Amino acid sequence: MLSNAQSKYIRSLTQLKYRKQDKVFIAEGDKIAKEWLSSAAPVQMIVATQDWADAHHPLIKAHHEAELCIVTEQELEKVSALQTAHKALLVVPMPEAEQKIPDTGWCIALEQVQDPGNLGAILRIADWFAIPQVFCSPGSVDVYNPKVVQASMGAFLRVDSQEIELETLLHRQPELPVLGAVLNGDDLFAAPLPSSGILVVGNESKGIRPDTQRQLSHRIAIPRAPGGGAESLNAAVATGIITAFWVNRTSS
Repeated sequence: MLSNAQSKYIRSLTQLKYRKQDKVFIAEGDKIAKEWLSSAAPVQMIVATQDWADAHHPLIKAHHEAELCIVTEQELEKVSALQTAHKALLVVPMPEAEQKIPDTGWCIALEQVQDPGNLGAILRIADWFAIPQVFCSPGSVDVYNPKVVQASMGAFLRVDSQEIELETLLHRQPELPVLGAVLNGDDLFAAPLPSSGILVVGNESKGIRPDTQRQLSHRIAIPRAPGGGAESLNAAVATGIITAFWVNRTSS
C-alpha cells in the first residue's frame, strides 16, 4: 500500500509547480503504462493493482530501478488524476529539454492552446502523420498535464514537444514557410501549399494573435460546406483536417 507521504507526493504532481519542481510527471492508464515500460525510458515509481502487476511482470522486472507499490483499486482512485482510475500509474522523469529547431519537414506550433484535450489530440495527430515536433508557446497548457498525457494515448512518447516563444521559433528559421488558419484565408483545398513548413494553431477562442499573423506566409481557411451551421471548428479538429490535406497532398 501507499504511505501517506507517497500518496501526497503523487497527488501533488497534478499541479504544474510541483511537476516543474521535481521534474517528473504522471503517466496513467493501461496502454500508456505498457508503452512506457516497454521503452528504455526511466521510471521512478510504478503504482499498480496486484492483478495488473502479475500480468505485466516482465515489463516491471525490466525496470528494477523503479519503486513498485502494489495497491487496491480504491487506493489508486485516491491518487488518480482521472475521473475513472485505471489499474496502473507511473511516476516518470521529464525528458531532458532540447531546443531542436526544424530546418526541413513539417512541425506544428501552438499559440496558447489551453485545453488539455486539444493538446493531447494534436499530439496524436502529429504522431499519426509522422510530424516529429510540436512547439507550445508560453501560456499553452503544460504537455505533462495528466489530462494531456492521457488524451495523447502515448503520442507524447514519440512526438518531441517543447515550450518556446513562437517569435523565437519563427525568427530562427526564416526560410521555412509558415501556415496559419485565419478568417478570410485562402481555401485550404485550392491554395498552393509548400512541401514543408510550420503550421501555427491559435488559441481556442482568440485564434492566432495579430503579431503572429503578420509572420504567416500562407493564410488559409477550411471552407464551410453550403448549409453548414457551425460557427467554428475545434482547434484539434481543424489541425487534423489541415494536416491530413497538407501532408497527403505534398507527399503524393
